Amino acid sequence: MTSAATIDVRTDRRHAIDPMIYGHFLESAFFGNIDGGVFDEGSPLAHSGADARNGLRTDVIKLCQQLGLPIVRWPGGNFTSAYHWEDGIGPRADRPRRLELAWGSEENNHFGTDEFLAWCAEVGTEPYLAHSCRDVDEAVRWVEYTNYAGDTEYTRRRGREPYGVKYWGLGNEVYGDWQMGHRPAAAYAADAAEHARFMRAVDPSLKFIAVGKTDDRDGWTDAVLRAVGNQIDYLSFHLYGATTQLIDGAAEYDVIVAQSLYFEQQIIQYSDLVAALAARAGVERPLGLALDEWNIRHVEPASWPDPQPSGDGGTVARDLDGLPTHPAHRVNRWSPRTLADALFYAGVFHALHRAGAREVPVTMANTVNLLNANGVIVARPNGSVRAATYHVWDLYQNHLGPIALAADVRSSGRLTAVRQGDERDSRGEFRTQPATVPDLDVSATQTVDGREIRIAVINRHRDAAIRTALTLDGRSDALPARCSLKRLSADDVLASNSLSAPDTVALRDLGTQELTEGAYDFPPHSITLLAFNR
Repeated sequence: MTSAATIDVRTDRRHAIDPMIYGHFLESAFFGNIDGGVFDEGSPLAHSGADARNGLRTDVIKLCQQLGLPIVRWPGGNFTSAYHWEDGIGPRADRPRRLELAWGSEENNHFGTDEFLAWCAEVGTEPYLAHSCRDVDEAVRWVEYTNYAGDTEYTRRRGREPYGVKYWGLGNEVYGDWQMGHRPAAAYAADAAEHARFMRAVDPSLKFIAVGKTDDRDGWTDAVLRAVGNQIDYLSFHLYGATTQLIDGAAEYDVIVAQSLYFEQQIIQYSDLVAALAARAGVERPLGLALDEWNIRHVEPASWPDPQPSGDGGTVARDLDGLPTHPAHRVNRWSPRTLADALFYAGVFHALHRAGAREVPVTMANTVNLLNANGVIVARPNGSVRAATYHVWDLYQNHLGPIALAADVRSSGRLTAVRQGDERDSRGEFRTQPATVPDLDVSATQTVDGREIRIAVINRHRDAAIRTALTLDGRSDALPARCSLKRLSADDVLASNSLSAPDTVALRDLGTQELTEGAYDFPPHSITLLAFNR
């Protein structure tokens, strides 16, 4: 069965796509994200030697280099609020072992500032350091240690040329009582202003990310913008989707792929709110939004046995017979990413591309996480593998153009209850809102020289190919008859990759094809990239 649709790409409406939206996130003490992920002391797959690279997984570095990472945030996340950076410098044998309060583990501090920055240099990425924003002097000394070029105790302890770390977070989710240092908006805003002032006194080139909050009923964003709006470069916000695919299987497919609409709604609303509040507060500094935590959570009942990682990249089989299927609140951090997840991620990137044209655009995004813990790369003691979602990043940052073009799309769709991420009502049920979910979602781009048009098309429909007429500026003869094609797809909507089957979900080059009468049949549950040379 096929359905008719149209895509008209408009070259008269364009804006740049900021490459920082393809960023990533590492959090210490978090489900194999650091230890057993990017860092694995003593592993035959890791660097050895006396410098800060000792323990860095070379197979992981290679996969990161192949993908390209524009920016990586560390050390968290929740881990940030109680972290003292000086615990993680100097000889590893002398570093203190601490009770870590974010995730209830013990932190040996073997992966610290120098290890992270050495890893960033190996990978070729921009580091983004997040400070707790609880101690101004501690923050200032961290900037001194990483960036100052003079002769002080801290620069001597660094023992090398300055790192030149540009991006600094002023706290993490300080509005939440799960954070050490949680405080009201006015108190946080005053602290953030003081931190920014004195950290920039050490290095005037710093760029700051302050804590934002999409739900502004308590005036959080307003207070932050009034106090520090003219000192910061980004306001952060966090969004998470949620799926019960571990319980309900492929029946969750439509729910998963629709949640990018929730993300886009939240992005638009927060962008508009920040623009209005910044104008009211007299903020003259250009602001961007940093979606510096986002993902889709695979949730399951806490009564199930704790998930354990398998050596092949997935999870160890569990006996779930007779166990309840609800309530589902626990996040399974070891559940592999699926094709359905990949289509959701692609939808979020389309939303971020469109948001780049707004008055306050999203100019940075960092998915949680890069390694293991629902990441785009899976590492195990015997090797590593690209998750299904790795290929979404590859497609959008390495094969799409950097200039976004508007796309007027007409396609079939469905009116449904769109899940509002992992938000729950008073009964513990997922919140939903009615919306029409179009089957096709399109991000059209061009190269800098304008000679090539590249169009990414998601077909969310689970079963139907959708025949689609393609035009450029309303003309059916403006696009060449031939185009090159790449596609991300699989037979099973919940397909995932493993060390033994690494290419079940992969970006495949389909070569050059000629469009029949300017139309193309987009297969079900797929992402297709069409590239036209003009």
